[in-house]
Amino acid sequence: MTEAEIRALQAKEKAQAPVPAEGTRPGLVFSPAVDIFETEKELTLLADMPGVKADDLTIDLRDNVLTLDGEVKLPEVSDEEIVFQEYRTGKYSRQFNLTEMIDQSKIDAELKDGVLRLTLPKAEAAKPRKIKVKAS
Repeated sequence: MTEAEIRALQAKEKAQAPVPAEGTRPGLVFSPAVDIFETEKELTLLADMPGVKADDLTIDLRDNVLTLDGEVKLPEVSDEEIVFQEYRTGKYSRQFNLTEMIDQSKIDAELKDGVLRLTLPKAEAAKPRKIKVKAS
């Protein structure tokens, strides 16, 4: 992967990301820690989103921008009163610019144990290949 391709995958800065009107609601917004791995066939993105359930996770792909949005909520309790609280609730949000090297129609997502795993298959044109040399 070239340096330019790596930069293209980097998350947008908060100041550059458009902020919808809903962004003015009170509450914390977390940026999930992300690791990206590469093979000849695909990129794998792991995003740490503890406490987020699959029903509270949205992955949106629009205009080559991949957006991850999740929400972590307080566990439901019956009649218990909170005495001390360190569990932080709020939203997770992160955006990535995708290049033409990704086959966007084949992206796959799985959430397990608070870790989102996105598989981003490379487009055929981006996969390495051997070129046969003809002798003349």
